[in-house]
Order: sequence, then structure tokens, then C-alpha cells
Amino acid sequence: MTTVAPRTTLGSPSRDYSGQLANIYLFQGMTAESLRTLSTRLRPLNYRQGTIVFGKDDPGQTCFLILEGLIKIYVTSEDGQEVVLSILKSGEVVGELSLLDGVPRSASAIAMETSRVLALNRNDFLDFVRETPEAAMAVLSVLSGRLRHADATITDAAFLDLPTRVAKKLLELGEDFGTKVGPVIEISIKLRQQDFAAMVSATRESVNRSLSALEEEGIIKVDRQKITLLKPHLLRERVEY
Repeated sequence: MTTVAPRTTLGSPSRDYSGQLANIYLFQGMTAESLRTLSTRLRPLNYRQGTIVFGKDDPGQTCFLILEGLIKIYVTSEDGQEVVLSILKSGEVVGELSLLDGVPRSASAIAMETSRVLALNRNDFLDFVRETPEAAMAVLSVLSGRLRHADATITDAAFLDLPTRVAKKLLELGEDFGTKVGPVIEISIKLRQQDFAAMVSATRESVNRSLSALEEEGIIKVDRQKITLLKPHLLRERVEY
């Protein structure tokens, strides 16, 4: 993986972010007063594309609330093989697990594009959860979703063949990052083939063959790392078969 030197810039420390917090999944439904209280404990950061947000086994003392951009969560094996666990977008939270148990990071995170985040310290996070009961329920909901996603990824790798995994992942990306234009879905994020391969637990060469086969059938179009689902209904048929 190619990365640039980690460089981060600070935003304004005095800004009221309560309005933007209302768009973060973890804090939706909380009172305006609670959000204003939390806003005073946040530190704005900007990450350039390719910047490492944190590495596996780093101390887990901060979580990051994404305002803009994309952050990839991944692990790397001893032989250098990468597995992409998730790609998180605006409105989502990065690194909340370590805040709860205080253990080192279980994965790494990198900015896939220029990203604006709000950093929340572990002690401030725990104080907020203690003071705001609805926050505790929201955290449990997020953790439940993470576990379900991990279970689904493991199950897919164990029981689905590669063409089916590729079709399913394309549909997921279309749902999370796609723009629908009639029957066509344009996936707005640019993915390297090695990133996509890591998401479906396969080699880049085998994924390239699967994508090429789908393109030859007129089901998708691949253009400079951008993927368009021309016939998503045919992808669904393959996943549901």
C-alpha cells in the first residue's frame, strides 16, 4: 500500500458542532442540549488522502466522527496480505471499540480521500455515555451492527464462491455509495482493484477476472477505478440464486 507521510491539520477549536453531530449515526435522536455539551469536548482534524489515521496495536484513546470523506478500516497479515473490514463515510464513527475496553487498536485506518473528522477522547466519551443514557444504547446499536457485519463477512468467505462474493459486494457498494440514474447505479468512490480484492478475501488477479466477465456480459462497467452497475438486477439474481 502506498501512503503519504501522516500529516494532519487542525480546524477551529471553538466551533459549535452540535448541528453536525445530529447527522452522526451514533448521536441521532439525542437532545440538542446533550449535543452541545458533547460539542465542547471535540477536536476537529483534517486528514489528507493516504494519511494513516491509526495503526493496528496503537493505543486506543480516541474515536473519530466523520464529517466528510472516506476512511478505510483494514488488517494486514504477516505475509502482507490486506483484508478490508469496512469503508466508512460521513455520519459514521471510527475507532469506537478501543474507547470502551481501553485495549490497543484491533485494525488500522487510512483516509481514502481528504477527510474532516471530530476527535473524541476516551475519558470524555465515557463521561458522556455515563451522563447520557441514550448514548449508551446508541453505542450498543453501533457495536451490534459491527458484529453482524463481521459475521456476514466471515460467512460469505466460507460459503460463497468468488463470483457470488463479487456480485454481493458490488451491490453493497452501490447501496452505500451509489447514485441511481434510472436502472443504473454509479458507485461514487474510486476503488483500486487491490482494495476491492481485499474486501472479498481474494487475489487481485482472480477479482479482475470476475469483474472482466461481468463487464463482458454488460452487467457492469469499469472505468478508471470507477464502477457502474448497468444491470444491478442481474447481480441480485446471482446473489439470491
